[in-house]
Amino acid sequence: MCGIAGIFHLSDQSRIDADLIAKMNDRQIHRGPDAGDYFFDPGVALAHRRLSIIDLEGSPQPMLSADKRACVVFNGEIYNFKELHKELSAKGYTFNTHGDTETILNAWLEWGEDCVHKLRGMFAFAIWDRQKECLFIARDRLGIKPFFYSLLPSGEFIFGSELKVITAHPAFNRDLRNTTIEDYFSLGYVPEPNTIYQNAFKLSPGHTLMLHKGDKGLPEPKEYWDVPLNYEQPIDPKEIDEQLIERLKEAVDIRMVADVPLGSFLSGGVDSSAVVAMMSQLQSDPVNTCAIGFDVKEFNETEYAQSVADRYQTNHRVEVVGQDDFDLVDQLAHLYDEPYADSSAIPTFRVCELARKHVTVALSGDGGDELFAGYSRYRMHQGEEKIRNLLPLGLRKPIFGPLGKLYPKADWAPKFLRAKTTFQSMAMDTVEGYHNTMSILRTGDRAKLFSEDYKRSLNGYTSLEIFRKYGDKVKHLDETKIAQYIDMKTYLVGDILTKVDRASMAHSLEVRVPIIDHKFVEWAFNVPTNKNLANGVGKLSFKKALEPHLPHDVLYRKKMGFAVPLANWFRGPLKERLYEGVLSKQMTESGYFNKSQLQRLINDHISGRRDNSASLWTLMMFESFLRQQKAQ
Repeated sequence: MCGIAGIFHLSDQSRIDADLIAKMNDRQIHRGPDAGDYFFDPGVALAHRRLSIIDLEGSPQPMLSADKRACVVFNGEIYNFKELHKELSAKGYTFNTHGDTETILNAWLEWGEDCVHKLRGMFAFAIWDRQKECLFIARDRLGIKPFFYSLLPSGEFIFGSELKVITAHPAFNRDLRNTTIEDYFSLGYVPEPNTIYQNAFKLSPGHTLMLHKGDKGLPEPKEYWDVPLNYEQPIDPKEIDEQLIERLKEAVDIRMVADVPLGSFLSGGVDSSAVVAMMSQLQSDPVNTCAIGFDVKEFNETEYAQSVADRYQTNHRVEVVGQDDFDLVDQLAHLYDEPYADSSAIPTFRVCELARKHVTVALSGDGGDELFAGYSRYRMHQGEEKIRNLLPLGLRKPIFGPLGKLYPKADWAPKFLRAKTTFQSMAMDTVEGYHNTMSILRTGDRAKLFSEDYKRSLNGYTSLEIFRKYGDKVKHLDETKIAQYIDMKTYLVGDILTKVDRASMAHSLEVRVPIIDHKFVEWAFNVPTNKNLANGVGKLSFKKALEPHLPHDVLYRKKMGFAVPLANWFRGPLKERLYEGVLSKQMTESGYFNKSQLQRLINDHISGRRDNSASLWTLMMFESFLRQQKAQ
């Protein structure tokens, strides 16, 4: 696990400034504290920070191929590198190391751009080919590892594992991308391929980018993989029962190769517990596990984690986080480099901090809810779709539209009385309804929050366009699969995987994610929806397969999530900071917001009339980002 950076001049052959590339690379030293080095060619500079996991003494980067033709910088792990090593050796390629990096180089020399189809793992890499005078870039299929890039007016293509690498270049323009403010206040993160900056991008998951000397501008990235979308025949139910555990165990097994201490997160939820169960059956020594607890009972899952730890006799470690653990607020803005509003980043940071005290590699259970329809919102979405199928949109809009506007936002009421969002969604089609469900501030709320000038500047754009792009691609699937696919392209990569990557690498911890192994995803996404979501239970096929391996209470209890008590924080210890931040001069004079609505959101929350905690956290994280921007 590492950090990569580089500068590639499309036309100039002058030597890249060594101090400049060093400055950029040093911004991500936390990603690779063990070593750092550089490669220079005319108009090319590649940089690397290394966290040693496999072949500790060998595999230095940047790495040149044996024939000196190509050089690579690589972040991630290739789990099938030993098989590829054998295949490429049989074709006559030389290997001077025992790690996975050299496998990528030789795969490039043999298969060119098609090398990505051979790689199984999590990765972001850049290869400079001296013979072809090209820079080839690739990101793994699900987006576990990040890749940021920008083309400067000078013709310099710059890239890095984090945005702070890009912004370290003195010629980078820090103007914000107008539409991503709308995206952020809708979704809580900036979705691929954009960043908060007008001139910086993320390479989307499952995409490659090829640049040649002499190019006049940025070429379009190419998609090389997608979740399989055309099912001629769904998986037979017997096959699910027979193969799910076998396939999951194989995905876990290949992620247990490391020359450093290895363990797993164990939250007490189904997914991390499943990973620990598989690990325990694959190794003779006890698995190292860790969990974060909360001193507020409704947020604490440690008893369920302990039951799994007891069953498999793991080396289990628990630390309790106080309900007032909000000291990370400003640190999070620095960590994520752009506005990011998932408050579970705080406990995620803490569990990575705990894990790194004992291991260098940790497996996680991320991706199970997206893959097997585990979120409660899928059940709601499915129920809404049944009504949509009974009534055409032309009838639903005049019935449910006014109800959605008039029905009060009853945060204080029992859940069955909180129907406002449902009424709103019923007046929409499938994709718009799901977008409404996923929005932190919904369309009407954003209309109140944003200033008239900012709304005019959007020219009608809304973040719904992102959901439409993905929804249109899978409109032939059922409503639940559509929602799952959209989540894999947006929420999983933009929120979940981003959160884990930054929080883990802040502690120089490598996190591996077996449930979204691409081969497992290709098989599991084919499981029929009625086998995943039935009788009000989500992730059913996964849970049934795990019944012999995990306690019933772990499998079938109500999902808790990795939440923090925001509502209480804003009415107590963070109240003063909330006023100072959200109503600060840089917020009220930014041109984005309606000041009276900012005041109203705070007052309604403090008084208890509304629970605006999610909206207020989103605003507070944005203010923290703006403040750090100004300070740089």
